[in-house]
Amino acid sequence: MARKVFFSFRYALDNWRVQTVKNMGRVEGQPLLSSNQWEDVARQGDAAIQRWIDGQMAGKSCDVVLIGSQTAGRRWVEYEFKKAWGDGKGVVGIYIHQLLDQNRQSTTKGRNPFSGFTLNNGKVAFDQVVRAYDPVGYNSTSVYATISENIESWVEEAIDIRKQW
Repeated sequence: MARKVFFSFRYALDNWRVQTVKNMGRVEGQPLLSSNQWEDVARQGDAAIQRWIDGQMAGKSCDVVLIGSQTAGRRWVEYEFKKAWGDGKGVVGIYIHQLLDQNRQSTTKGRNPFSGFTLNNGKVAFDQVVRAYDPVGYNSTSVYATISENIESWVEEAIDIRKQW
């Protein structure tokens, strides 16, 4: 049975790429909202967004941050991985910039969203504990294959890392 995970990502730019990863079927993620559904939640304000995230993250064992060109620094992405870590869940990043979008385009590699955060009262850099994988491959097809072949082990590793902390 596939692990249940929560996918964190920048909706507007990466929804198509995230759907590609979700459809691999290697892990079971939360239902992805359509743009209209997301707008309905967002229109209700920050408390509603937080409730939706918290509800969807319940019962998941890992937060998989799918890193596009502008994922780092996104308020809700940061909330999601901090909450996951605080709740004792694994956290892992996977760069998805080389996967093609609905227009058959890739994008530029974004910054590591875990950079700048610390553990143990500032003594340990979060990005030195939580891994962010940049899948190998020379095109979208080979990157897809790398993610598909490895996402389950990356999730398991993230869960094991979290147990050590």
